This record gives sequence, structure tokens and C-alpha cells, in this order.
Amino acid sequence: MKIHAFFILAAATTLPFNVCAKDAPAMDGKQVSEQFVADQRRNLASNTDGKGFGPQSPRDLSSTAGSNPVVFSVAPAYTEMNLCDIHFHKNAEHKGGAFTKYAGNGDGEGYLGGYQYSGQLHEGELAAVEEEVCPSEHGSLYPGDTIEVHYVYSTARVAPGPTLGSCFNDSIQNPQLRVEAQVYVLVNDSEARNFVALTRHEQTNGLHQAVNLPNDTGTPVQYAGSTTGPGYNEAGSPFQVTWNVRPEVLKVNLATVGEWCQGNVFEEDHAHGVRNLVTNPELLSEIR
Repeated sequence: MKIHAFFILAAATTLPFNVCAKDAPAMDGKQVSEQFVADQRRNLASNTDGKGFGPQSPRDLSSTAGSNPVVFSVAPAYTEMNLCDIHFHKNAEHKGGAFTKYAGNGDGEGYLGGYQYSGQLHEGELAAVEEEVCPSEHGSLYPGDTIEVHYVYSTARVAPGPTLGSCFNDSIQNPQLRVEAQVYVLVNDSEARNFVALTRHEQTNGLHQAVNLPNDTGTPVQYAGSTTGPGYNEAGSPFQVTWNVRPEVLKVNLATVGEWCQGNVFEEDHAHGVRNLVTNPELLSEIR
């Protein structure tokens, strides 16, 4: 959830870090060690211990356990809030439903990790494409890739724009936040769902809405959590978010994702990294 992009710097300057550089992050596509990830999780526990952080995200959706004592009100339904941001991560940040295939430990900085679509694709859907799609310094998107899209909503009177900053205004600096999350698998198939259409937004009854937000991918898992992104692998996120994560995966035409990356109001042009799955019960809410 790229919500972190607007506030990571602030968080980094106010939260203690005990970053251990024993095992340098991989820069050539290799995965960091299990020990490296264990060190990140230990540092996260240390840097949040006794400081009152609320429940964190992402999480394993199949586990309902959590002992974080911080409670906050559930955000209204997204239809009663304003869409303020849409962005996506390469590989799912959450684990659950049809996205339980572990991508690996990643490079230590949020890339090459997370979870992937656990279903099957046929040869045609995996056929190579000629042009790079949503390229960045961390690579491009390819047929068969999994992405987790975050549709971010705010109770503030705001309009869609880039980063979490678009979810706040001078009138309300502490709005309620909700993320409607949908995992997609990218295919080389012009008959698959159109990402431009899936992210289309307009005003409905005076509120900014993603008008084609999927409603056919299972009953969402709702839980109390936080903002995500790899900047919080060793620091707690201070933002409270009501999550709705859909368990089923939709196939999306890769070419339409590339089209969206070439121009959108959210200024998104590439996939973002993933935060390590949060496993510490003291940093998780109970899913009821």
C-alpha cells in the first residue's frame, strides 16, 4: 500500500531504527537470507515495543489471531467516503485466498518478495509481450505477475491524487482511512479485464468513487491495520486503516496496466515494493 510514500520520511525521522547491516540486500535479483528477514522482524518488534503502536499490516488473512490492544472505530463503507489514491504493489502484500504462493524473501528492500497467485494460467496467457510494461529501476511487469491494488478512501473532503497526502486536507488532518484491496494476475489476453476500467473514478452522489471496484471476488476480509510498504519493515506505521481484502483473484490484461501507467491522476507509473508479512501477534488485531 503506497500510502507510506508521503510519510515514510517523517516516520523514519521520528521512529528509532536498529538496522542491522550484517547481510546486505540483494541488488542482482537474488533473495536475502532467512536471517536477514528475521533480523528485520526483530528490529520491528524492538522499535515498536511499549510505544503504543496500533495493529499493523499486511497479514496472513487465514489467521484471525491478534493481541494488539489499540482499538479504533471501523471506517464507514467506501461508498460513504472519498476515493483519494490508487496504487499497486508487485506481488501481494497480504497472504490468503488465491494468493498464497510465497515469492521468496525478496531483496531486503521490498522487491521480489510477497505472495503470488496460486492458481494456474495457460500458455497463451503467459506469452511474452514485446514492450516493457510499467518499467522502473526494480524491473517491469510481465505476463503471470501478481499485483495487489489498493483503492484508498478517506472521510475528508478530498479528490483523487498522488500519495497519502491526497487523503488529507487542512480541515481534517486525522480522517478515517479505508483500503479496498484487490489482487490481480496479469495475463497476455485482450479478453481479460481492463485495468483502466477497473480504476475508473468519478463523482457519485457528491463523493469520489472507483465506480468499477470488483464486487465478484468473494467476501472481503475486514480487519484493523495500518499503512504498508517496505519502509515499515523495521518501523511501526502510525496510521490507522480499516482494510477490506478480497480473497479471489481477477485476470487483468497486462497491456491495459501499461496503458494506465502511462498517465493517471495518481501519478503512478510502476509497481511498489511490499512490506514483510507482519507475524508478531502483539502487532496484529483480532479478526472478528
